[in-house]
Amino acid sequence: MDDLEKAILISFDESGTVDLSLKSQAVAFCQQIKESPSICSLCIERLCVSRYLPVQFWCLQCLHDDIRNRYSSMSLEEKAFVRSSVFSIACLEGLNGENSVRVLESPGFIKNKLAQVLVTLIYFEYPVVWSSIFVDFLPRLSKGVVVIDMFCRVLNALDDELISLDYPRSNEEVAVANRVKDAMRVQCVAQIVRAWYDIITMYRNSEPDLCASVLESMRRYITWIDIGLIVNDAFIPLLFELILVDGPDQLRAAAAACVLAVVLKRMDHQSKLSLLQSLQISRVFGLLAGDSDSELVTKLAVLLTGYANEVLECSKKLNAEDAIELLNEVLPSVFYVMQNCEVDITFNIVQLLSGYVSTMKSVSGLTEKQLLHVGQILEVIRVQICYDPVYRNNLDVLDKIGREEEDRMSDFRKDMFVLLRSVGRVAPDVTQVFIRNSIATAVASSADRNVEEVEAALSLLYALGEYISEEALNTGSGILKELVPTLLSTKFPSHSHRLVALVYLETITRYLKFVQENTQYIPMVLAAFLDERGIHHPNANVNRRASYLFMRAVKILKTKLVPFIETILQSLQDIVAQFTSVDYKTKELAGSEDGSYIFEAIGMLMGMEEVPLEKQSKYLSSLLIPLCQQVEALLVDGTAQNPEESPAKMVIIQQIIMAINALSKGFSERLVTSSRPEIGLMFKQTLDVLLRILVVFPKVEPLRCKVTSFMHRMVDTLGASVFPYLPKALEQLLAESEPKEMVAFLILMNQLICKFNGLVHDILVEVFPAIASRIFNILPGDKFFQGPDSNNEEIRELQELQKTMYTFLHVITTHDLSSVFLSPKSRVYLDPVMRLLLEASCGHKDILVRKACVQILTRLIKDWCTKSYGEERVPGFQNFMIDMFATRCCLYSVLDKSFEFHDANTLILFGEIVMAQKVMYEQFGDDFLINFVSKGFSTAHCPQDLAEQYCQKLQAGDVKALKSFYQSLIEKLRLQKNGSLVFR
Repeated sequence: MDDLEKAILISFDESGTVDLSLKSQAVAFCQQIKESPSICSLCIERLCVSRYLPVQFWCLQCLHDDIRNRYSSMSLEEKAFVRSSVFSIACLEGLNGENSVRVLESPGFIKNKLAQVLVTLIYFEYPVVWSSIFVDFLPRLSKGVVVIDMFCRVLNALDDELISLDYPRSNEEVAVANRVKDAMRVQCVAQIVRAWYDIITMYRNSEPDLCASVLESMRRYITWIDIGLIVNDAFIPLLFELILVDGPDQLRAAAAACVLAVVLKRMDHQSKLSLLQSLQISRVFGLLAGDSDSELVTKLAVLLTGYANEVLECSKKLNAEDAIELLNEVLPSVFYVMQNCEVDITFNIVQLLSGYVSTMKSVSGLTEKQLLHVGQILEVIRVQICYDPVYRNNLDVLDKIGREEEDRMSDFRKDMFVLLRSVGRVAPDVTQVFIRNSIATAVASSADRNVEEVEAALSLLYALGEYISEEALNTGSGILKELVPTLLSTKFPSHSHRLVALVYLETITRYLKFVQENTQYIPMVLAAFLDERGIHHPNANVNRRASYLFMRAVKILKTKLVPFIETILQSLQDIVAQFTSVDYKTKELAGSEDGSYIFEAIGMLMGMEEVPLEKQSKYLSSLLIPLCQQVEALLVDGTAQNPEESPAKMVIIQQIIMAINALSKGFSERLVTSSRPEIGLMFKQTLDVLLRILVVFPKVEPLRCKVTSFMHRMVDTLGASVFPYLPKALEQLLAESEPKEMVAFLILMNQLICKFNGLVHDILVEVFPAIASRIFNILPGDKFFQGPDSNNEEIRELQELQKTMYTFLHVITTHDLSSVFLSPKSRVYLDPVMRLLLEASCGHKDILVRKACVQILTRLIKDWCTKSYGEERVPGFQNFMIDMFATRCCLYSVLDKSFEFHDANTLILFGEIVMAQKVMYEQFGDDFLINFVSKGFSTAHCPQDLAEQYCQKLQAGDVKALKSFYQSLIEKLRLQKNGSLVFR
């Protein structure tokens, strides 16, 4: 072993025992040798003598790289030497007296690399320089298995590296591939095909693996060689004989793959139909009954699917009876594959069946054969969407394996349900009868399949509801009038399983429109939701979902449920008691969402005007009084100890607030304030109790959040009658609020202003100074949203607060409440607010915020600067707008090149800026115009003629024309200054 071999072995070492510095030296040494001008001859010499696989691989890789990168600069002698040497090694011939057997006796990866080197030479030399490579190779195949195997590897490498369109190719590679194929077609393809036939015939019994390799090469080439070389009286019978006669699966599967390549060969449809007929494909149907996991069955499944698809295309194009016959012949086998074989071609078969079903849309009535096929397709869908029983327990407890399987099946079912929809549209009656029978069969199925069969049948019924028309759902047309009652009345033995229980409830919910029109089924619906099949199901995942679906059911059925309220409340008594009983704190806490959905459903039932007042009051007080007593008891305890000592209490209070909040959603403002104020009084008393939470636990953020949410609800429910509670509530919510809480508070204020407009003036006058003080204390004076650390949670909360504050100021001004800024207590904040608005209008990174600020200032001009006042209503405001806002925002900010006119939102902002100029001219007259032109335009070096045109456009009052001109003016000023003046 010389130094080079040692270096190669060290550089390839993956054991971890070699010193890293030694390995680096070895790699460097190998690289140095690789750059030697004589690297090709050195590598060929090593290949002939070295028995080390890493050395052989390294030499072949160097040859491959050197030919690719240096071919054009190699001498003719060097090219000839490399060509003859590599070919000799590949053909098992000696080189310079040395025996080259070692390379072809090496593992497959070495021989594949040798084939890659040969293909690189073909790329550059065939057919112009080296026209005889294939012709020279063919006689040497007589040397036996080793050379034949090498020849197959060369053909496969040629396909992979150059010919196959499965990989992206450059224009140059496509041109070379065409050159090679054209030359091979003329020169040697027929001889190669003959060699394939002879090899398979000779070695099929003694060397089946070799024959499988030959067939694999042949499969690749069928796509572009003359199909007549394969489709003839010699080769097709041989391929089918290989498939049909018992033998190694690999060989039979390879033959099936070749037949598939023949089937998929592109040609005109009439020729294709003749070809398909000639194959007599039915002779392989019986082989599908073998081992479903075998390679042969898998290949046959792919073959029959491809064949059926080609026949279908022919039938579409030719509308030929022959094609229909072939399709009818092959479809049963396709159905068999889908139902019995574990093959990964489901998507292809679904595409095929979808295509077949689509051909039925254009016919007036289905034939008996088509109806039979429709039934078989439905059975295929049913079988395919069944879960594997092996996952039954995983799916019930929904562990990691169960979740993965459910996600996989959910994704897989999408295509199946698309197919079901197509079938249901062309054969609705057949589909509905099939689903009815599937449910009946599933109920009677054995225990080892019951869960999966029932779940699949119910899933079919659920999917059916997706495409049934609204009218059909309402009237129960067709067999639906049987299906829905069957669904409601059937006791499924597997109902305890999570999957069955969930799909059962989802399916009932989907068909509630039918129940709405057929109210006799309401008791059955309620029973399904309220007993152990739904809200009282032992599985937490089921009873949670049941709570939500029950709430949806109440929304849909509404007044139809009034006669059943007593029954419903009685059934939910134990659920409600978890929130209302005094020993609730000792129980395990339920998921918050359960209570919310249940209470929302109860609220919708109670809140209907069809419920008599006496009963409404009785129902509501039976819930609100114990809930409030719970809160009061917890508040008394809370005064005696820190909230940190009892986190469970905090959770209990949160859940009670959420329950009351959800309950109140069912009561309209009109009902609680006008028609039944007694109900409104109950909610006011409840609000009074819940506001005390802020006094006892002023710093518990989750509780403040829930109370704020409840205030939103009470604003909608109680309307203006909530006003007496606002001062106390707003004061408590505002005290010591953090940025996140402050955002929620401002959103509440926005709701109040938008709902009540001027009615909140006095409240706003009182609370605005505290809001402004709190915001200016929280928000830093500098631009906190910039810099490398601007992406942490604290900064994001401050950014959100700032954005919400601008929205708050915008809501105030657009609801005629700008006088609030001028109240005695608020005057002290007027200047900082104005400067904040000015800075944001000029350069805030959020264009929408800038737009809002410009709109605010424009509205303030209209509110505060009307000429009817005689004297300035807000001293200094006009000068501020003319000197600061007009020049900085309306001119300098838009001159900055960061102001991008091609952005849609920026263009809207620009329109607001132009409108602001129009309003300033209308209110301030020449004071604005003279200052803006003389100071602003002169600073921007605006030519006199453009300034005069601006004045004319502004005075004309046409905003659209002014906007268009002003944009062109700004663009001209930018070009003129060429960015040398930075306007900030």
